[in-house]
Amino acid sequence: MNFAHLFLVLLIIVFLVDYLFLFTEKQGINAQRILPEKMSNGDENKIKIDVKNNFRFKILVKIIDEIPFQFQKRDFVINQKILSNKNVLLEYILEPKERGEYSFGNLNVFAQSQIGLVSKRFQFQKNAMLPAYPSFIHLRKYELMALQNEFLLGGIKKIRRLGHTMEFEQIKEYVPGDDIRTINWKATSKRNQLMVNQYQDEKSQRIYLLIDKGRTMQMPFRGLSLLDYSINATMALSHIILKKFDRAGMMTFSKKTENRVVADNKSGQLKKISEALYNIQTNFYESDFSRLYTDVRFNIGQRSLLLLFTNFETLDAVNRQMKYLRGIAKNHVLVVIFFKNSELQNLINENPENMQEVYDQIIAEKLEFEKKLIIQELRKYGIYSLYTLPENLNIEVINKYLEIKARGIL
Repeated sequence: MNFAHLFLVLLIIVFLVDYLFLFTEKQGINAQRILPEKMSNGDENKIKIDVKNNFRFKILVKIIDEIPFQFQKRDFVINQKILSNKNVLLEYILEPKERGEYSFGNLNVFAQSQIGLVSKRFQFQKNAMLPAYPSFIHLRKYELMALQNEFLLGGIKKIRRLGHTMEFEQIKEYVPGDDIRTINWKATSKRNQLMVNQYQDEKSQRIYLLIDKGRTMQMPFRGLSLLDYSINATMALSHIILKKFDRAGMMTFSKKTENRVVADNKSGQLKKISEALYNIQTNFYESDFSRLYTDVRFNIGQRSLLLLFTNFETLDAVNRQMKYLRGIAKNHVLVVIFFKNSELQNLINENPENMQEVYDQIIAEKLEFEKKLIIQELRKYGIYSLYTLPENLNIEVINKYLEIKARGIL
């Protein structure tokens, strides 16, 4: 019995010592959440936490950051040992799946001494807000690849240049490798040496990105909706368009056209497009292509390249809108962009093991064949198309733009 009493007394003494160590120092911990200016939707964003130990001894901290409810991370915790009077910079990753505002709660730091009987809580930075914008993290990467006219997609895909565009740049001396069809014979006779005309990509062409925000664009793939994939691709392509000195513009449509940004290449145009895309949501209506045709006709007077992000599942759905698509393509270069269903692709590639899987595969192949008929139907009326997996959209749509420029179609 005496041993038990002695043990209890020692435990109380150690507890009081531990308590005094932690609670006599009011500013024992300083912590700060370091947030970026904005998050990039669909990408990994680094959130940093700077923690300083002001105690005169090593501590163990447990950090519980009240991250936005959209991430549904209820077991988020970071454990870290920090030496006396030392700073540590910790980080974690957040990957938003929707655009909009994300609100952080308290940054909670629980400190323990080496004894570990008592824990003291410190709270910092209440109610911080961080916006999530359309994907912008990889814009620089896309820019570098576009300048080389090549993109990585299961290997390196190079855009083959066909002929040249008609914008004259200068007359220069012929060097081996120059296209002999560009020899300027008049200049050659005057200089008594071979001279060739040099051309450059035609600049200041108008490129509009048209985003369908009807109910078919709400379909999710890998956490992002087709609308979000289209918005991210619009940001990536707009960046490339402006770097190529063309004019980028956009509009969205469903029951009516909205969020219109007139095509331009002035400074700040990308920011203007980003702000227009920031809070776009699907409205679950059937999209009105007749309204789109009317607005394009009256608001886009000069011949332009129009890239239309939508999603057609059947040939009948395309045929219902064909007269409007043909009307748009009559005065502009129209590219209809729609999506492969990755789950259907997996079904087609699997080896069926029972009759149910055989039926599922047949239906998947029928739906895939329907998409090929859509491509043929669009081609019949001079409408270009891009049929791609959602995760490959950014690269594929930039490739399509570069290909059209290289062919001088616009």
